[in-house]
Amino acid sequence: MAVMEYTMRPIGYVRSKDGAFRIEIAGEYLPALKELDTFSHINVFWWCHLHDGENDRKNLICKQPYRKGPPEIGVFATRSEFRPNPIALTTVSVLHIDHENGIIFIPYIDAEEGTPVMDLKPYQPSIDRVRDVSVPDWCEHWPEWYEDSASFDWESEFTFSA
Repeated sequence: MAVMEYTMRPIGYVRSKDGAFRIEIAGEYLPALKELDTFSHINVFWWCHLHDGENDRKNLICKQPYRKGPPEIGVFATRSEFRPNPIALTTVSVLHIDHENGIIFIPYIDAEEGTPVMDLKPYQPSIDRVRDVSVPDWCEHWPEWYEDSASFDWESEFTFSA
């Protein structure tokens, strides 16, 4: 397989302060926000910049990241930030968009302050939701719906500290 390289540039950054979260979009991309606020949720593609070292990208096997999971799991079967290409995806609610300043207000995102945002896409149930999903036994007790995740004890599921 031929090795190809691509250049990606952030369209904005995650900002968080005092429990409030927002995505700040770079000025050149402000026109792309038009009509985004007609969707209640968006998919945020972000770069795990804190785990983008050469060794981080070589982690292909995770040592039991989930308490009830198997002793080893391939990175593609996890949501780990340690990946060959550290791309992450989070679906978030859109609270409000300040179009003039390019600020998307969101209730929460599992990304750090200053995380580069690579792209946004509207969450579309006819494309993003799947009816008959199967998951391994060790995670079948996880919430079925996004809205139920907020009250779920995620800390008790992982073998590492947040």
